Amino acid sequence: MQVIWRIVKMAFSRKREMAAAYIAMIGATTAYLFLPHLFGQAIDEIAEALKNEGSIPLGLLLTIIGTIIGLSILRGGLSFFQNYFGEAVSQYVSYDLRNKLYDHVQHLSFGFHDRNHTGQVMSRAITDVENIRMFVNMGIVRTPYFMALLIVVSIILIRMDWQLGLASIAFVPVVLIISGIVRLRLREAWLKIQDMMADLNTVLQENLTGQRVVKAFASEDFENRKYNDKSQEVSDAFIAAEKLRAANNAFTLFAFQMGLAIIILFGGWRVISGELTIGQLGAFVFYMQILAMPVRMSGFLVNSYARAASGGQRLFEILDTVSDVVEKPASKELGRVIGHVRFENVSFSYEEGKPVLNNINFEAEPGKVVALLGPPGSGKSSVANLLPRFYDVDSGRITIDGVDIRDTTLKSLRQNIGIVQQDVFLFGTGLRENIAYGREDAPLEDVIQAAKIAQLHNFISALDGGYDTELGERGVNLSGGQRQRMSIARAVLLDPPILVLDDSTSSVDANTEDLIRQAMEEVMKGRTTLIIAHRLSTVHRADEIIVMDKGEIVERGTHQDLLALGGRYHEIYELQLRPQEEVMREIDVDTEELSLGAKEAVTL
Repeated sequence: MQVIWRIVKMAFSRKREMAAAYIAMIGATTAYLFLPHLFGQAIDEIAEALKNEGSIPLGLLLTIIGTIIGLSILRGGLSFFQNYFGEAVSQYVSYDLRNKLYDHVQHLSFGFHDRNHTGQVMSRAITDVENIRMFVNMGIVRTPYFMALLIVVSIILIRMDWQLGLASIAFVPVVLIISGIVRLRLREAWLKIQDMMADLNTVLQENLTGQRVVKAFASEDFENRKYNDKSQEVSDAFIAAEKLRAANNAFTLFAFQMGLAIIILFGGWRVISGELTIGQLGAFVFYMQILAMPVRMSGFLVNSYARAASGGQRLFEILDTVSDVVEKPASKELGRVIGHVRFENVSFSYEEGKPVLNNINFEAEPGKVVALLGPPGSGKSSVANLLPRFYDVDSGRITIDGVDIRDTTLKSLRQNIGIVQQDVFLFGTGLRENIAYGREDAPLEDVIQAAKIAQLHNFISALDGGYDTELGERGVNLSGGQRQRMSIARAVLLDPPILVLDDSTSSVDANTEDLIRQAMEEVMKGRTTLIIAHRLSTVHRADEIIVMDKGEIVERGTHQDLLALGGRYHEIYELQLRPQEEVMREIDVDTEELSLGAKEAVTL
């Protein structure tokens, strides 16, 4: 009930529209309730005229017809405004919910996105919001209309003839009790259906974004079976819920028809006996038809309530989620920093009891390059995620220029840090918009300069659309190296005092890697740079190299210092860089021999 109450409060925040809808509803209800009385009166007057005069006076007929038409037009106009303002309120509520959900998700930490699949969140933003919208229109706005009809018509029927009136509404309590039971069962059913729909959306979303993998492994049939199985589960659940709703509707209509049959039977006997006029019985039957409307709609309203309750529960679960990373009330703007980074006794875990980093201490001075090296799972990328506060440390602290990053606003912190991530995400817009993401107002000259530094300008210039070329979804029409350089261009354009390069050359060939490194050497001057990498060739020129393993720092020093130490770094060197150096020396020797041979040939 708490979920429904929250939805009701959101609807009533639109006071003017709700007031207009209810005023129109009252007018439409009043006009509607007069019609059966007029019909009954008209029947009696016509019957009396036929009995006494043998014909119907034209003036009487026109008066009756005009009155009925006038009330019908009034009721129709007021019903239009009731429906219009009801729909307006429901659309405003769904608009507010979508925007609140979108904004809230934007500000949740990485931890939330780690725990919740994209398809699940999308299902709540679309399906659950739509279920709430339908309830606002039909449940909140129109339920009072149906309730008014039910109560007022019941009173009118009892006042017209208390015996027939009680008989005509005897089925209503039974219908309400059965509908209440069905409502509880439908809520459970719709909660299950909406979870299933979210799973189905997840399968669809993964399939569409992973089409290259699907086709590479010729797994179309497997994917079809997986989707069909999920789709069949959803269909079966929908059918079961509809079966329950249909059974409730059928019972409701049966109860009403039985009540109507009883009224016609005993009412007809009273007309014959002279206790009722034919017009009064006609009005009674007309009122019974009006009573049928809220009875028939009860099943729809119950279904709407159940869907809104389950949808609201799922939606408010996200809206009530508190981010793991929050700004303090007194957080201050960081301004442009010098870039002195310190990790002091930092420990961190994604899941409680499973530490990823343990007592990490290091310092990165302005203008220096600090490289983090280690095998997968050693904690290197976690360090990169902690600096911009994608996650918060469990213990210890991280400072920039002596200021704890938890005491600053997230926006000002992240504006000082340029990140080139290992997994590059590109939007399906133009190349210029992708490079300028984060600095949307950047002039084209700055975008071009960033592209030149990232070794992208020549490639972009050769395209027909140049910097206005539209990218495919996630930049699929770019190579891995080109996507990596797009990410580098983004970071360069931000002009941050701190750079974080998270394995930024992992998807490029050796030649491109060397070009990027040469370009980045100029960019890194005067900036604090953290390089996270698996490959030794990427980090061996750093001012300090930190070797990590199992969340701890096991070695640190310069390239030469660590080689002399003969430890973990030396092992990596022997496996990776030394064979490359030997190959390069062999190539140099071969090149030199070829040059000497060419010179001798020329001499001869």
